[in-house]
Amino acid sequence: MSNITKKYKVEGMSCESCAKMIEIDLEDVNVTKALCNFAKAELEATFDPNTVSEEKIIQTVQKNGYKLTEK
Repeated sequence: MSNITKKYKVEGMSCESCAKMIEIDLEDVNVTKALCNFAKAELEATFDPNTVSEEKIIQTVQKNGYKLTEK
């Protein structure tokens, strides 16, 4: 298992609950650790690329109406 950590900019969050929902959704698709900061509009995701693709992470966040771009 070889985890990597990537940082993303998140657009479209309106509250802290949005950030928490993103974290929970990402944990459901096997992201090892997801830290979403509403105030900074940032996401830090640690994941094993052999288990979950970066595309899956982006799709998971976008399905709830948020835009995710790599920092």
